[in-house]
Amino acid sequence: MAKVLMKGNDALAEAALAAGCRFYSGYPITPQTEILEYLSWRMDEVGGEFIQAESELAGINMVHGAAAAGARAFTTSSGPGFSLKQEGISYLAAADLPAVVVDVMRIGTGLGDISLGQGDYWQLTRGGGHGDYRTLVLAPASVQESVDLMIASFDLAEKYLHPVLIASDAAIGQMIEAVEIPEAVEHDIDQFEWSIKGCKAGTEPRKVQNIYYHHPDYEGFLTNKYAEMEANEQRYEAFEVEDAEIVLVAYGISSRICREVVDVGRAQGVKIGLIRPITLWPFPIKAFELAKSAKAFLTIEMSILGQMVDDVRLAIGDACPVDHYGSIFEIPETDGVLQAAIAFLNKVKGEV
Repeated sequence: MAKVLMKGNDALAEAALAAGCRFYSGYPITPQTEILEYLSWRMDEVGGEFIQAESELAGINMVHGAAAAGARAFTTSSGPGFSLKQEGISYLAAADLPAVVVDVMRIGTGLGDISLGQGDYWQLTRGGGHGDYRTLVLAPASVQESVDLMIASFDLAEKYLHPVLIASDAAIGQMIEAVEIPEAVEHDIDQFEWSIKGCKAGTEPRKVQNIYYHHPDYEGFLTNKYAEMEANEQRYEAFEVEDAEIVLVAYGISSRICREVVDVGRAQGVKIGLIRPITLWPFPIKAFELAKSAKAFLTIEMSILGQMVDDVRLAIGDACPVDHYGSIFEIPETDGVLQAAIAFLNKVKGEV
């Protein structure tokens, strides 16, 4: 299939249709509104249902209903809108329902602003709603990867009967790149035994409810489910890490800058590498086993506090120091990241 130029948000929306998604409900909020706008006319062309809900709360609960009926359904938001969806995501996890939720991140806290950011990492990876649950989280770093991971997310959601989150950001959502959209597949809404369907008089009705109330081994079921995700779904890219003394860890738009930082640093004789988590959860612990020569790790994120630092520390134990470089106000620049990495490495070497 020939490549076409598409904006990231539009390509993600088209990818959902290619995956057989025929239900979308959402509410406009920058910088993800193009997804809603695109689907407002495109969903009708493929015979699906598009609903601009009255709120983010309504949008996520409509997805819950469509998912319970066996449809491939998704919703999108950003910033405070994504926060409003947390209870609904918790209910999807509780009911063992497959659905996809896209967060095109912007800066926060509170209302925040429409500029790009990566400040939702904790909320994405820790389960922003109440109760014991985690969600699979996929983080694209290009428009093409937005397409690929959007399609994969529906398969993963149905594999585990669980909500899957896409951690996009304003830069990836707004940039225009050449992409290939695969041929569309049709999704059979009636294929699942667990989904709600109409029943004839005298037959037992089907229902979808919180599995906590009726599963004979809820705790074992839940722990086994998440253990399977952690064992089988870790995705990452490792670049020049085998002999690296300092390893950058970055996802999304920040990882693209870091890839250039590695090239520039290597040309200057700096032993620097990059680990790019593609799954933010399960966090790709396996990637860090490749960095056998690392003396330090530096996360590069568009956040003030360095939210991914905790997961890197958990991945490596006490093997070596971990720090953070980044800001909510700008995309990290190549020279700034490289100088920060060199300074941190020198500091660590001086402490040894």
